Amino acid sequence: MDLQLHGQHVLVTGGSRGIGLACAREFLREGCRVTLVGRDAARMEQACAGLGAGEAVRGLCADLTDPAAALLAVDAAEAGHGPIDVLVNSAGAAKRTPFAELEPQAWHDAMQSKFFTYVHVMDPVVRRMGARGRGAIVNVVGMGGKVASPTHLPGGSANAALMLASAGLAAAWGPRGVRVNAVNPTLTLTDRLAEGLAADARLRNSTPDEVRRQAEQKMPLGRLASPEEVAALVVFLASPRASYVSGAVVSVDGANSPMVV
Repeated sequence: MDLQLHGQHVLVTGGSRGIGLACAREFLREGCRVTLVGRDAARMEQACAGLGAGEAVRGLCADLTDPAAALLAVDAAEAGHGPIDVLVNSAGAAKRTPFAELEPQAWHDAMQSKFFTYVHVMDPVVRRMGARGRGAIVNVVGMGGKVASPTHLPGGSANAALMLASAGLAAAWGPRGVRVNAVNPTLTLTDRLAEGLAADARLRNSTPDEVRRQAEQKMPLGRLASPEEVAALVVFLASPRASYVSGAVVSVDGANSPMVV
């Protein structure tokens, strides 16, 4: 299927690893120009080299918890590849912590690392998209915003806030040609998985390997998600093929949490 994305400029936050990097790879396959944003310069250099796309991909380093730094990153992205047609937010992840270990700072940190990193980029980008009369935003959020987990309460709260923000921005900016959607992955095989498994292991007085085995057994499909499986949905939602899909929050959890809404 031709997703009609050829030549579009895609900005991917958190693009140097995990789901963000998988999204970048899929967009490049569709003939897009891609700008990645991340914090770690060495990891960014490695990611860009690994994509092997030459001038079609650029990497920027920025701390997106700082709104001024986020705006500079957006400006630099557009200076390099032109106006942003698609924004994929996949940066930031709240640290998983068993509920008995939580302190107030953990809740503040979760909002900073997950919610505000997305908002700081969305704010300038959605305004520019609206001024041009077109654009698509896909926020990679997480099932923790729909299903409360005792090891992911601050992060889940940030995820829930992002779902509301995504739906609200879709309604607000739809009349100006901007679509906004969110996807909620389940446990996904990225380097961040180890932290979550370790937190669950402490809560259950178990081992990370045992927690992973139990999680895989619980999944109706019998396995955890891959970053590429999440990326495939992100790219479709960003494409003109999904032109009437906006304000949607789509679960990518292999039916692990069977929900109507």
